[in-house]
Amino acid sequence: MKKYIDQGKNDTRSGFGAGLAELGRTNPNVVALCADLVGSLKMEKFIEENPERFFQIGIAEANMMGIAAGLTIGGKIPFTGTFANFSTGRVYDQIRQSIAYSDKNVKICASHAGVTLGEDGATHQILEDLGLMKMLPGMTVINTCDYNQTKAATIAIAEHHGPVYLRFGRPKVANFTPVDQKFEIGKAVMLSEGTDVTIVATGHLVWEALIAAENLEKQGISAEVINIHTIKPLDGEAVLKSVKKTGCIVTAEEHNYLGGLGESISGFLATTLPTPQEFVATKDTFGESGTPEQLMDKYGLNNKAIVNAVVSVLKRK
Repeated sequence: MKKYIDQGKNDTRSGFGAGLAELGRTNPNVVALCADLVGSLKMEKFIEENPERFFQIGIAEANMMGIAAGLTIGGKIPFTGTFANFSTGRVYDQIRQSIAYSDKNVKICASHAGVTLGEDGATHQILEDLGLMKMLPGMTVINTCDYNQTKAATIAIAEHHGPVYLRFGRPKVANFTPVDQKFEIGKAVMLSEGTDVTIVATGHLVWEALIAAENLEKQGISAEVINIHTIKPLDGEAVLKSVKKTGCIVTAEEHNYLGGLGESISGFLATTLPTPQEFVATKDTFGESGTPEQLMDKYGLNNKAIVNAVVSVLKRK
């Protein structure tokens, strides 16, 4: 299988900050709004270089979404920044009515998603956001895996007309995708070809899937690993092509199995090619306080859990 090297751990939120700063230099229509979390969202460089294009809304996330929607009418491309919990659950009505229903060109950028938020606990660890956002008509939903991909995605969504939800995280994780990658919305990335099982992963679970594939190779199991960064629109063609070859699939995500990537794939395969599937995801539960590593292990969101899921699904082929 193809080997990937960690170029140096970094947090995906810093990739967002770097991408936003680059947009500030190249696209005069890009503006940024934040709900009192500039440091957490790594927006300092954009603000330093473009103070007149930044709006500090304070702890008023609903107002932030309404203001962002209004800014699009004058041709601006607003990027909102706050935690994923406050970017979705707290402001769902405003997003639905003022952004999605009106097809406003707002980029909702959400950090600190999932249990890897860590010690802040369940109130901040949203595990339902992908489901909430993918159900909104016309909403593009993206969940990136490392610093480089997050930077590339941030730049790419500015060129896409329509509402976008961009999800990323807090902890430093492996940075292994190409620095100069071209980010294509809705296009899955084949990371390693295999013949026995398909592993489709998103976000922080992509690196874990690659580790799992290496461990499976030692057991004589050939795993195909696909990085699906765009939850919606789903690259069904890539999924279908792979499972026609392997005959079974494991989906891996830092999200509730209800409403996430795995559910989208199972729904797609049910109407195209019913396929044995195992889910690596949280099982209808809230998180809790702990280190990211402790929580990923407790909730079965790591390479060990992926290996176990592969063993299970192979018995059902």
